[in-house]
Amino acid sequence: MRLTDLKIRNNPLQESPYKMADGQGLFLLVQPSGARLWRLKYRFRGLEKKLSLGQYPEVSLKEARIRCEEARRQIRDGIDPLAEKQRARIEAALSRQTTFRGVADEYIEKMLVEDRAPATIKKARWFLKLLERDVAHRPIAEITPHELLAFLRKVEARGHRETAHRLRAFMSRVFRYAVVTMRAKANPADLLIGALATPKVRHHAALLEPHEVGGLLRAIHAFDGHEETRIALEMAAHVFVRPGELRTAQWDEFDLQARVWKIPAEKTKMRQLHAVPLSRQVLALIERVRALDNPSPYLFPSIRTPRRPMSDGTLNAALRRLGYSGDEMTSHGFRAMASTLLNESGQWHPDAIERALAHRDGNRVRAAYHRGAHWQERVRMMQWWSDELDRYRGLGEVVPIGRTAERA
Repeated sequence: MRLTDLKIRNNPLQESPYKMADGQGLFLLVQPSGARLWRLKYRFRGLEKKLSLGQYPEVSLKEARIRCEEARRQIRDGIDPLAEKQRARIEAALSRQTTFRGVADEYIEKMLVEDRAPATIKKARWFLKLLERDVAHRPIAEITPHELLAFLRKVEARGHRETAHRLRAFMSRVFRYAVVTMRAKANPADLLIGALATPKVRHHAALLEPHEVGGLLRAIHAFDGHEETRIALEMAAHVFVRPGELRTAQWDEFDLQARVWKIPAEKTKMRQLHAVPLSRQVLALIERVRALDNPSPYLFPSIRTPRRPMSDGTLNAALRRLGYSGDEMTSHGFRAMASTLLNESGQWHPDAIERALAHRDGNRVRAAYHRGAHWQERVRMMQWWSDELDRYRGLGEVVPIGRTAERA
């Protein structure tokens, strides 16, 4: 006779455990303590086994029968329900231990092994820090597209559309790594492509008119801060490399006799050696740095220790001191300034300008050809550009230090 809820509730406790059978191997084990435990007795490949199905009344009689039937279906399909339950328990435990943070840390370590740019590593760690409260602690296999979208919408609501897009891309890379390393089955961040508002295109602030450039150069010439900072600003205008490449420039990268600066691949954004022709004006600036006799491997060392390069905020801080706001000019703006004016001159092949800016060509054969084909043109172009800067310096008004404060 099968069990009923009334029979289960009215059955008395005894000094020893006893069973109340329901059929199909399902029974209720009644403990002297009052606990009533569902068990399923079955045979699998000749061995008798017992499977726990939960505790009454948390698991009702109806639910216990459903679980019993599901276990029997597994047995008919050749699956041991006890082994399957143990496997699911281990998988769940691993899932709880494998958080987004853990996988992301591993992914960032992989980036370090691959010798990715320090700025790229730093940005990845910053993204992970932003995810700390809402996402990082979650088991990566349990994270859904809905909770990612809810988090990114909060970032958008604070006015940071570009950051939201970059966060989604970072999360997508981590999820992709989790999938290939068997820690997740899907990439929910990929499903959010197109779900976020398109960010406004932002360009690095730069001065693009010759008379404005002239005013900037005159202001730099009058800069009364550290001499290394003043020379670095002047050199930034002439060579227009990325700010990180300039501030970490080391003496052994320069061949002054050949008039070339070879920036190692590990320092460049594109992870390729970048050679920069040096004009007469740049060579003179380098000699001014050498005359300072600073015992450092860096041309522009930190003011605190010669063992480290100038900090990444020094040049922008100097521009602010000169009175240029972040909306007018940045250290990265020297690149936009050179790119615009070189292209507008009409004197130089666009590919030569792109090579000078160290922009990557997607076509490898074309890129290899242009590295050699435009070198001599780049040598002439860099000297022309330095001469133009000298000419610009005579245009426009002298920009006094602190001009922003005076206008206020």
